[in-house]
Amino acid sequence: MTSVATLRAPEPAGARRPTPRRYLMCRPDHFDVYYAINPWMDTSAPVDRALALAQWENLRATFERHGHTVDVVQGLPALPDMVFAANGGLVIGERALSARFANPERAAEGPAYHDWLAAQRFTRVAAARETNEGEGDFAIAPDRILAGTGFRSSRAAHEEVQEFFELPVISLELIDPRFYHLDTALMVLGDTIAYYPAAFSGESARLLATMYPDAIIATEDDANVLGLNGVCDGYHVFLSDKAVAIAEQLRARGYEPVGIDLSELLKAGGSVKCCTMEQHSVRTAVAPAMD
Repeated sequence: MTSVATLRAPEPAGARRPTPRRYLMCRPDHFDVYYAINPWMDTSAPVDRALALAQWENLRATFERHGHTVDVVQGLPALPDMVFAANGGLVIGERALSARFANPERAAEGPAYHDWLAAQRFTRVAAARETNEGEGDFAIAPDRILAGTGFRSSRAAHEEVQEFFELPVISLELIDPRFYHLDTALMVLGDTIAYYPAAFSGESARLLATMYPDAIIATEDDANVLGLNGVCDGYHVFLSDKAVAIAEQLRARGYEPVGIDLSELLKAGGSVKCCTMEQHSVRTAVAPAMD
């Protein structure tokens, strides 16, 4: 994939400023845990759907209260994980790529999200050919896309995304099944990132340390409550209210953490970012250098 040497270093951080974002979410009307495809899911633990709905509504209202626009896609019966909208695709500027899920239990989510994306005014919409779980494994950073592999999205999907969006993709290997998607182990914060090094292979952890020497390093306790599964608008960082240490680190860097209780959805292995697909504004394209 793209050489780090070809990428422009992030600009130094100045005063943090929020910018209005557009998010896509899906109400958990059909949320449940009756299959297990990650270590967080326990089919013997009861799910309180009413509580899940209330927590989700609070997240949506929090986004809107902070000046962001939220679109809502209709959830479908028999797709209990469709609430995790981040996995449904990737949108940058006028291009959208819908997901192709790794597990058969979630396979029908790909076409459902594709239908929604195709009905919007994007100039180019495609369905992924390779196994690709959207923003679950693709994090949009300035002039690059950080991409996870090892559990869900394939390495071939990284090449597909790089070609489709014409942005360089940096491949990162995940090795801990608790952190099965990149967005459970890494969060983009504009000019830098926060991440949990132990979730990555040694080579990928060293690459991140080289690319982001000023990154926030999450504690194991915060990683274990999916404290890195957050959303940043440039100033506010919406994340689990249980992620105490990283909230303090964010404040020290000039961000404003906004704690959100999504404990019911955590039973399926998701938190703030999992519930949120960002429709990213157009980014400056950098000609990709393929291996």
